[in-house]
Amino acid sequence: MFSDRNWLWWTICLGALLPLLNLGLDIAGHSLGGNPIQAVHIRLGDWALRLLWLTLAITPLQMLFNWRGMADYRQLLGLYSWFYASLHVLGYLLLDHALQWAMIFVDLVESPYLWFGLAGYLILLSLALTSTKAAKRKLAKQWKPLHRLIYLASVAAILHYYWQLKGNLAEPLWYVSLLILMFAFRVVSYLKSRLIGRLLLPRGRAS
Repeated sequence: MFSDRNWLWWTICLGALLPLLNLGLDIAGHSLGGNPIQAVHIRLGDWALRLLWLTLAITPLQMLFNWRGMADYRQLLGLYSWFYASLHVLGYLLLDHALQWAMIFVDLVESPYLWFGLAGYLILLSLALTSTKAAKRKLAKQWKPLHRLIYLASVAAILHYYWQLKGNLAEPLWYVSLLILMFAFRVVSYLKSRLIGRLLLPRGRAS
């Protein structure tokens, strides 16, 4: 018998894989338009970013609705974001440049936005590699500060996305707005916890 948690876990897995299935069907049906390589590249990057934003949204939702036990799902969504980001990077290396490292080097020099994408991906990679229970035990107190770098990865990702776009900026501005809201929520939560901590401090008796 599946518990509610198992059903939710499998639902997230299937939901996260549906965009990849849809992309595969579009490739098979030649439905990607006049530049299919670019379409594949963009769609993989878009879903990496969307799943990253869903990962960041878990903590505010958990705190707002007292929704306990969401840490595992936050990690799962984060791993899927890394998975799509990895496919996005592989698409760039294999489809865009066919592993021609000289061309890739020139592209890095001439396209500064790639450095933001690379920085964001390396952070996600480090978080994925340290997502296991064994890594958490080994890193101990350093684990949480390391995994807070997901916010830095999100900033790098949105800069990478924004810089390469031309024309319609509605979608990146939407992502920026969400990011600002999540940052603001974290700051307010931190200040609130500090205030409560000070109020709970034992006061010395008056002489």
